[in-house]
Amino acid sequence: MTSFRGYSTTTAMNATISKRLHVLGRKNHGKTTLVVQLVSQLSQRGLRVGTIKHTHHQHELDTPGKDSHRHREAGAECVGILTPSWSAAFWGSPLADAGDERYESFAPMMAKCDLVLVEGDTQTRAAKIEVWRAAVGSDPIAAQDDSVLAVVSDDVPQVNCPIFGRENLDTLIAWILARR
Repeated sequence: MTSFRGYSTTTAMNATISKRLHVLGRKNHGKTTLVVQLVSQLSQRGLRVGTIKHTHHQHELDTPGKDSHRHREAGAECVGILTPSWSAAFWGSPLADAGDERYESFAPMMAKCDLVLVEGDTQTRAAKIEVWRAAVGSDPIAAQDDSVLAVVSDDVPQVNCPIFGRENLDTLIAWILARR
C-alpha cells in the first residue's frame, strides 16, 4: 500500500516532500486556484496528480433521495457509484480524530499518483505550503507555524521560509519536484 504519511525536514529549504503535499491558506487567499494551477501544470509535465479537499465542516457528499444515498441510509458500510467515465465511493470516517491516519484510506485510490495535493488541513504533520494575500487582511499561518515549508504570495510576508510568486509557478514547481 502506498503511504501518505508526513515529511522529514531539517530546514524548509532542504525539506523532503513525500507523496502528499498540503496547500494551506485562510479563506479567500487562493488555495483552490493554486491547487488547480499546480494540477494543470504538473499534469502537462507528465505527472499523475491526485487531489483531496479537506474540510472541517460536515457536508453531505451524496445526493439525498438518490439510490446511492438510500443504500447508505439503509446501513451499507461503503457505497460505490460507477458511470461510464467516473467512479466514486462513499464510506464513513471512523477515524475522525485520527489526524494524518485518515489519509491512509485514500491510498489505494491514489496509488498510481506521483503526487497528491490536499487543499487544507492546517493540523497535518505532512508537508505544507501556504497561499497568502496581504489584501485579505490576516497574518500568514507560516508566521506562527514553522512547519509551513513555503509561502506562495505576490506580497512579502514576514516568514522564515521561501516565498514564491503567484504568477510564476515554474520556480515553485521546480522546488516541489526537487524535494520529492
